[in-house]
Amino acid sequence: MFQDVLPALLLSLKVSFWASGLNLVLGVAVGWLLARCRFPGRNLLDVVLTLPMVMPPTVMGYYLLVLFGRNGVLGQLLQEYFGISLIFTWQGAVLAATAVTFPLVCKPARAAFEEVNPQLEQAARVLGLGEWAVFLRVTLPLAWRGILAGLLLAFARALGEFGATLMIAGSIPNQTQTLSIAVYEAVQAGDDALATKLVILISAVCVAVLWSVNHLAKAKDKA
Repeated sequence: MFQDVLPALLLSLKVSFWASGLNLVLGVAVGWLLARCRFPGRNLLDVVLTLPMVMPPTVMGYYLLVLFGRNGVLGQLLQEYFGISLIFTWQGAVLAATAVTFPLVCKPARAAFEEVNPQLEQAARVLGLGEWAVFLRVTLPLAWRGILAGLLLAFARALGEFGATLMIAGSIPNQTQTLSIAVYEAVQAGDDALATKLVILISAVCVAVLWSVNHLAKAKDKA
């Protein structure tokens, strides 16, 4: 029944998993930095990192195109030194999804770290633990629910990403055409049956993710 949408589904899942993995590392690191460190420009950095939540995805896609396009500064560096071009590739779709969903991981991670009592971390240091051990054995176990909730939301958002992905990766069937772009193409082509299948798939995943987030929130309240 859903074999004709399988390529778009598998590509969307691959892009979402990669984007979520990158944001797990980057979002948690930056979230911890904003929660625990005070430095000049901290508030400005917070504003800049939050911009993807309020800017149209097409604007984000344009910025990425300017930076990573063939004439962009980063795009030229990648091409010259590594022979890599992100434009019209699934890796470009990962870049777009990562950029758009970054605040959904970073903001909850920061909030989760801020809820951890610094005295517990200090007590661990007094007992002889280093900073990395304190983070892994004290901070992260107390903050993981908030981080996971943000990660699930970011995964669902990456699965539904459209504007930025279309700008930088295009719509190449079986290569860069994700579920959301496939819905648009199906509607444009008048293929309502295919569009309905795609919408059902995306909706089912989103419902499952939101249910999981709500379940985590209830578990956190009981803890």
